[in-house]
Amino acid sequence: MSPLLRRTKKNSGEHMVTLIGKPGCHLCDDARAVVEQVCAEAGVPWEEKDINQDEELHRAYWEQIPVVLVDGEQHTFWKVDAARLRRALGA
Repeated sequence: MSPLLRRTKKNSGEHMVTLIGKPGCHLCDDARAVVEQVCAEAGVPWEEKDINQDEELHRAYWEQIPVVLVDGEQHTFWKVDAARLRRALGA
């Protein structure tokens, strides 16, 4: 098989988690707590982006917040399942 077609599993240090939400959103607060805990356990960096501060994010996700991206790809929205996020991060 060509090395270009072969998928390789990333090490946890190579992942990045992004939480997209907005201030005053109780679901975002719940998601933040899960993301923060799981990323701390896995040693994975994470960032938070305010949907109100980015028009492109607002257009893409306004009906789904909170949204969690893993390595730039949508992982989940509305409710974050800690076990599923751990699996996605290889933790």
